[in-house]
Amino acid sequence: MIQRLQVTALRNIARADISLARCNVFIGDNGSGKTSLLEAVFLLSRGKSFRHHQPKRYIQHHQPMVTVHATLSDYTTLAIQKQLDATTALRLNQNIVYTQSPLTQQLPTLLIDPSTMDMLEQGSASRRQLLDWLAFHMKPGFHSQWLAYQRLLKQRNRLLKQSRQLSASQRQELTAWDKGLANHAALIHHYRQQVFAAWQPYFARCLQALLPSYAGKLTLSYSPGYDADHPLDEQLQARMTQDLQQGFTRIGSHRADIQVHWHSHHAHDDSQQPLSTATIKEQAANVLSRGEKKLLITALKLSQLPLLLADYEQTSATEQDLTAESIGKNQHNSAQVPSTTDSPFRFTPIVLLDDITAELDEHAIQVMLSTLSQLPCQVFVTSLTREILPILEQYWSDYKLFHVKQGTIAWAET
Repeated sequence: MIQRLQVTALRNIARADISLARCNVFIGDNGSGKTSLLEAVFLLSRGKSFRHHQPKRYIQHHQPMVTVHATLSDYTTLAIQKQLDATTALRLNQNIVYTQSPLTQQLPTLLIDPSTMDMLEQGSASRRQLLDWLAFHMKPGFHSQWLAYQRLLKQRNRLLKQSRQLSASQRQELTAWDKGLANHAALIHHYRQQVFAAWQPYFARCLQALLPSYAGKLTLSYSPGYDADHPLDEQLQARMTQDLQQGFTRIGSHRADIQVHWHSHHAHDDSQQPLSTATIKEQAANVLSRGEKKLLITALKLSQLPLLLADYEQTSATEQDLTAESIGKNQHNSAQVPSTTDSPFRFTPIVLLDDITAELDEHAIQVMLSTLSQLPCQVFVTSLTREILPILEQYWSDYKLFHVKQGTIAWAET
């Protein structure tokens, strides 16, 4: 959990230094800096903004860089500094780190905001990121495979853009890259499949709470981005001519997608058990109203958190069993047994709720806040007015309230 947050030169926030609680509420007018504060937390966690990828768009005018620093409740410190040219400096416990992943691991951050409410109609990237965020935190081997795949994909696309005709040596090089892509893609698909299967029941429960009339009628599907029953390199070689014409790689793990489908009905026998999978009539985006789509996207995001924490609890319990067994077998051995602190996920998730009263009705807000209050997570909520406070008080009696005005963030009495 973030205990202290310091932000310098982010949009209209010249400098902020605030102490935080488990639930934190930021109230202010549009343009006051509420969302910018959430942006700072997201930047520290992900290494990028959820509003603009170019640092010059969010670094305060006439300033050379933006800095975000956080002290966690266990006294771990994290810091990121972004310059106008996108040069990035990262620190973990005052030590320089060279990749974003150690900070992301320490600060798993889930964002629910208006900009994500069109996810169903947008391209596959935002939906794929939902699955990959889970895979990153639940499967320790996923990220290295994903990074290696991205590096090879970048090299392949660069070569495809250079020429419509490849020399023999270039084709040989491409063949080697394709074999590497295939190996990484197979493992990425394996991790994604496991996470997707674990996610399904949690999504179903959230859907039942937020859209009960659609329970059993909406289902998730996962597409790996290529025919996973055959090696990717063989498929890439078969599509070489078309890829050269287009100048990029058209299939692979980078084209994976998550879709939500609406089913018309279920057929049952006398035992009330489904006889067969219902006919898929439509993509859910073509059936639901705008309000229902918002609830569906909220269910997609909100269901990730209990899954993440349940995975951690299961891992910890397994490690405790292994530790007890190891102690029993090795009482004479001074070697250390595995520690539960070596779990792949052991950090407090951060949930950023930006202006949810403008997007969701009171029932949906109640479901969301009730769910979050029962989980070991830290919550940041922004709102235009104090109307949300009576709802919050039902779940967090000790929340902290901040007023935001022209980039100044001041603690207020609740």
